[in-house]
Amino acid sequence: MIRDFGQILHRWDTIAFQTIFGLNGKALFDRSIYWISKSGDGYIYGLIGILLLLLEPTHGRNFFMAALMAYALEIPLYTIIKRTIKRARPFNTIPGMKFLIAPPDEFSFPSGHTAAAFLMAILLSHFYPAVQVPALIWALLIGFSRIYLGVHYPTDVAVGAVLGYVVAKTSLWLAI
Repeated sequence: MIRDFGQILHRWDTIAFQTIFGLNGKALFDRSIYWISKSGDGYIYGLIGILLLLLEPTHGRNFFMAALMAYALEIPLYTIIKRTIKRARPFNTIPGMKFLIAPPDEFSFPSGHTAAAFLMAILLSHFYPAVQVPALIWALLIGFSRIYLGVHYPTDVAVGAVLGYVVAKTSLWLAI
């Protein structure tokens, strides 16, 4: 029964991946999606944290400390899950598939870019409620971009989003 569910889920995941990946091919849109994905590489999160720490006296320090704690939890969890599951990337399992952006490592599950984006969006939303909608849209776009660019299945992105959400909420609970 579990095996059947796994096969059905993988089949759905592959079809959804191929549908989203099949949208690419329009130069301007491809470049935009590429830059959205690159915005999730991590350096922007550090820059946001440092700027808020230095320039925002009301919540900047608390945000920075919560973010440090969150990433200190998320990175090892993400690494353990990725190295335990060892799910091959779509372009390694689907004949004829290619990636449009170089993947950062060998395995696809979960999406670290999506986890980090949702973690940051949840933290920003907590301390700065006015940015909640744009921050969550940005996180969703980063997740979408990872599928569109051929490096993740939809379930990789979904689990990355859940991981980022849970770690952010846990760090807020521990930090406050």
